Amino acid sequence: MPSKEEIRSAHRTERAAASAAGLEAAGAGIARHGLQWATMVAAGERSIFAAYLGVGFEPPTLPLIAALHGTGHRVLLPVCGPSLTLTWVYWTPTTEFVRSSYAPIEEPVGEHHGIEVMRDVAGIFVPATAVDLSGNRIGQGGGYYDKFLAGLEAEGLPVPAAAVVYDSEVLQAGSIAAESYDRRVPVAVTPSGLTQLM
Repeated sequence: MPSKEEIRSAHRTERAAASAAGLEAAGAGIARHGLQWATMVAAGERSIFAAYLGVGFEPPTLPLIAALHGTGHRVLLPVCGPSLTLTWVYWTPTTEFVRSSYAPIEEPVGEHHGIEVMRDVAGIFVPATAVDLSGNRIGQGGGYYDKFLAGLEAEGLPVPAAAVVYDSEVLQAGSIAAESYDRRVPVAVTPSGLTQLM
């Protein structure tokens, strides 16, 4: 079985070969299917969703963020802090972004909210470089989301989660070695649809 780093590296190489047209098409598909998942988990009601801004050759999520906002949902985006902590800022189309001090991402400027804000969140879209059909996920390697998802469990906040990946990054069951600190995700959102993982 390839290591997580081998899988992550291979998928990053594939991502780097994506064309501008391919990224645009992927963003449109992710927005469409991500909105479908959001409608299901919120039972058709307007709600709050936590998401993230895909950067570089990550699956584009800005169209999804805009679609969520455009259909009346509120959207929270993460800010990385020390000791692998995440805080959250509400996004609007006028939100400004700055480069993170802790991770190679763009982060929203605004009032920071702690994990307690997740009490009102209907679902969370999480980054990944691969998932398998057992629900195992490979992130970017920083550990922020594994810690955050574990924190949700500890607080008794079972917020539904969906990983955003390209279609080729949904792997066969058991393809990803699971460590004790890993947190599984039940759904993958890809440009071509939704995949139930567990």
